[in-house]
Amino acid sequence: MEKNEITFDKLPEAVAYLIEQVSELKSLVGTPISEPPEKRMPIGIEEACRIISKAKPTIYTLARKGLIPCYKRGKKLFFFEDELLEWITKGKRKTLDELKEELESQIYSKSRRL
Repeated sequence: MEKNEITFDKLPEAVAYLIEQVSELKSLVGTPISEPPEKRMPIGIEEACRIISKAKPTIYTLARKGLIPCYKRGKKLFFFEDELLEWITKGKRKTLDELKEELESQIYSKSRRL
């Protein structure tokens, strides 16, 4: 339908056309747009030292022993910040209360099996 030819006789057609266009716009706006995944940029040893607060030789030792998540290309080591932070959080030591609760739950679960 052309915009210039709207007359009183063609008013119902124009309204129907507008309703159709509005519904198409609503469907386009209503559909969630999936954001592209955030690119993970590898970081070097200096940045890893800053994040972990350890010296370079310590990081090289941890990487050689396979204790820290790292990637090696040629002679260079690469890390991902999110993996380093996750590695740090996994190394949390349990408090005495947490150890006591864990021990009590294990004892209780064994006594329930008897």
